[in-house]
Amino acid sequence: MLFKATRCGVQFSPPSVVLIYQHTETKKVRKRIIPVRNFSKYSDYSMAAERLKNHPRHRDYLEGVSQSQLEKLHMILRDHMQGFSLEHSLASFCLDPDEDLNKLDDDELARKKGKMDELFERNRRRKDDLDFVYDLEVDFSKPTQEKCSWDEESDDEF
Repeated sequence: MLFKATRCGVQFSPPSVVLIYQHTETKKVRKRIIPVRNFSKYSDYSMAAERLKNHPRHRDYLEGVSQSQLEKLHMILRDHMQGFSLEHSLASFCLDPDEDLNKLDDDELARKKGKMDELFERNRRRKDDLDFVYDLEVDFSKPTQEKCSWDEESDDEF
């Protein structure tokens, strides 16, 4: 790998992915603006990200950038084309434990699930990890529990 990606972002006009990378041999930091062509507010962001990552001209530069990161950048570009603000796009990637996910549309639900998968993989412990414990027992302190009708004992016994 000749190039090490250090940062990446988007540019709205013209729609582009901006990559800050370092050449591994010369240690020089460079910026590369990669135009996102044939992309509209109706485009599939995952296909567009895959197409960009596998493009022969950009393949070496984007090797260190994950597919999910490129998909997020394409989602932000698509949201901008649909008229949403940058703050709205970034907030759609945040997780709120009190949010009802049943009320979200398919696109927003996919974003939330992607974020949950990312957090799961980051916190996951594997057998090869140094801090892996086989039979870990954790006692979670119980906050005030809500009363539910199915929790209450009934007088009717079967």
